[in-house]
Amino acid sequence: QVQLVESGGGLVQAGGSLRLSCKASISILNINYVAWYRQAPGKMREFVAGITDTGYTDAANSVKGRFTISRNVAENTVYLQMNNLKNEDTAVYYCKAPRLSMPWGQGTQVTVSS
Repeated sequence: QVQLVESGGGLVQAGGSLRLSCKASISILNINYVAWYRQAPGKMREFVAGITDTGYTDAANSVKGRFTISRNVAENTVYLQMNNLKNEDTAVYYCKAPRLSMPWGQGTQVTVSS
C-alpha cells in the first residue's frame, strides 16, 4: 500500500513562510496525482493544491499566488511552499493521492499567529 507522510508544519507569524513535505513510499512518477488538503478547526477538509505525474499543477483560488506545489522525483517527495501566510491558513495539512485507495495520514499542523 502506498504511504504518504507529511512533515514541516509549525508555528509562524503572519506574513511568514513554511515548506511542507510529503514523502512517498514509492516513486511519485507512479502516482498519477498527489494533492495537499487542509482542515481548520470546525471546518470541512478542503483542497489546497495538486500535482500530476507529468508535473501539471493546480491550486485553490484562496492560495494562488502564495502557495506553490512542487516535487523532487529523486527524493519521492512533494512539497508545498507557503508564503505570505495568513491567520486563515491555520489548519492541519494533509497530503493524499485521491485516486488511490489509501487512508488519510496524521497530517502536519500549521499555526499562523498575528
